Amino acid sequence: MDYEAIICFETHVELKTETKLFCGCPVRIEAPPNSCICPVCTGQPGTLPVLNRKAVELAVRAGTALGCRINRRSRFARKNYFYPDLPKGYQISQFELPFCEHGHLTVTGEDGEPYRVGIARIHLEEDAGKLVHLPGADWSLVDYNRASVPLLEIVGDHTTNPLRSVREALDYLQSLRLLLRHIDASECMMERGQLRCDVNISLRKRGSADFGDRVEIKNMASFKAIGDALEHEMKRQAEILDSGGTIAQETRLFDEAKKMTVLMRSKENAPDYRYFPDPDLPEVLLDTDFVKAVEESLPELPDRKVSRLAEQYGIPRADALILGRDRRLCDFFE
Repeated sequence: MDYEAIICFETHVELKTETKLFCGCPVRIEAPPNSCICPVCTGQPGTLPVLNRKAVELAVRAGTALGCRINRRSRFARKNYFYPDLPKGYQISQFELPFCEHGHLTVTGEDGEPYRVGIARIHLEEDAGKLVHLPGADWSLVDYNRASVPLLEIVGDHTTNPLRSVREALDYLQSLRLLLRHIDASECMMERGQLRCDVNISLRKRGSADFGDRVEIKNMASFKAIGDALEHEMKRQAEILDSGGTIAQETRLFDEAKKMTVLMRSKENAPDYRYFPDPDLPEVLLDTDFVKAVEESLPELPDRKVSRLAEQYGIPRADALILGRDRRLCDFFE
């Protein structure tokens, strides 16, 4: 193609906590439907949220491992958007003051060299519940067990070393999954919805510094589907640009059976969500001792571990990479 791709992920990760983000309900993936709910997470009138300290700790833990600046002052906001499976009618998220900003994750670039991909921000929010659509029925079932489970959103920075190919994109996701599991922030089991992605992709002429209009592919939950969706979308956008058309900024879904993206809705921007500070939650102030304790609790990170194993034990880098992917295996080896 005469185009290059600009790829950026919004990755949603369920954190490894015992209870939900704003109430004491347990986080149990395999519990019977609607058995892990209470007046707070089902949005009953008069209830008030109480922030889960462990979720904040894991957010800071992830931000530190990804080289982010940890904001000592942060704030929760209400995101006004209709979720059928969030009964409050809004989502508690973060907007202008997230916990972490300006980080990076190193992947292997197209030239085989290390390539530092920018991360714009990491913020904490509550997950939505789960809708169950039965074939042929004109109604749906809802399970609120997942509503208000702590969710970390890791937003890539398309202006600072964006991902440029399908291979780099999959390497980024696999490296991010490995890191989050390594620091014990999340189990990241995609088949259980613990790691999900919204994929933003645009094309521009090779050598151009301008950015094209992006398309978001929503709710991706497997590496293979993400790769297939990116391949299709790059081809679709290139054909539109070659014919003199323009790319509409929109949200699309990926049809795995047909291996193509289909229109879902026109793309929303931040003003569409009407963010405002949540009046029920005070600002969060992180003191020096809290941040320092989180930093000191981090294990040796995978990239550093691989280099040390190869140097210290004189083993091939390929073997060190295998050991570095599994913390328990590496501990057993050492």
